[in-house]
Amino acid sequence: MPADFGSKNVIDPQEYDAFCHFLATACGIILGENKQYLVSSRLARLMQEHGIVSLAALVQDLKLHPGSKIHTAVVDAMTTNETSWFRDGYPYDFLYEQILPHAATKHKNLRIWSAAASSGQEPYSISIIADEFLKNKHHSRISVNIVATDISQSVLRSAKEGIFPQSSLDRGMSQARVAHYFDEKEALWGINDEIKRRITFRDFNLLGSFSALGKFDIIFCRNVLIYFSSETKIDILARIAVALNPQGYLVLGGSESIANYSDSFNVVRFKNGVVYQLKK
Repeated sequence: MPADFGSKNVIDPQEYDAFCHFLATACGIILGENKQYLVSSRLARLMQEHGIVSLAALVQDLKLHPGSKIHTAVVDAMTTNETSWFRDGYPYDFLYEQILPHAATKHKNLRIWSAAASSGQEPYSISIIADEFLKNKHHSRISVNIVATDISQSVLRSAKEGIFPQSSLDRGMSQARVAHYFDEKEALWGINDEIKRRITFRDFNLLGSFSALGKFDIIFCRNVLIYFSSETKIDILARIAVALNPQGYLVLGGSESIANYSDSFNVVRFKNGVVYQLKK
């Protein structure tokens, strides 16, 4: 590998364009024109470990060996996995105050999809909210099932283990919830089995078919669409609408919007944010 690949961000424009095309095709992520530094910083060590001397050689290897270990490693490296507990607050308040009470009146089983589960904070936060509602409101005739997916197999493995450092818990997890839902494991914290039991983890690419996942009452697809092209956003939102039960809900990230990408939803304003409800 050229010594300057990781230190000087020197990438041939044609090689960079070829890699961007691969990434967009593989997982929908659009890098843009000025992210060479991101490619070099995230791939330099991986390329060195595999003895790959240029970005062009890497792209050629990825095309020849789809689904290989290095293919998975590259997608993992280029996927942003930034998350926190109970992020933005209002989606979880909405779940507790609106979604779960409605499900309780119908005595139904609630299905929730965490479509970018990352290292697990989002689906575990959802499960904690469900646990608090079921115990505080004494509703035992409904169940909550959460499907947590992510394209990154490495972070998904970590999420499934449910073990977190203190630094992770400091980002949104109250001390009361830590004491109630976690056990200390050699300077790490493991979430209890009751919270984990509601969640099924599986690796999944949002560019693929949703049909095998079934139908959902609410879908969390937060801070994901911002990485996709307009065409891909339109496609994903259309398929999300099909994956929702009648009048189901979609929760996006705080800076995301369906404007110009879908007319299948009504805007529902709640506290400090909005959620989207599938039109009748």
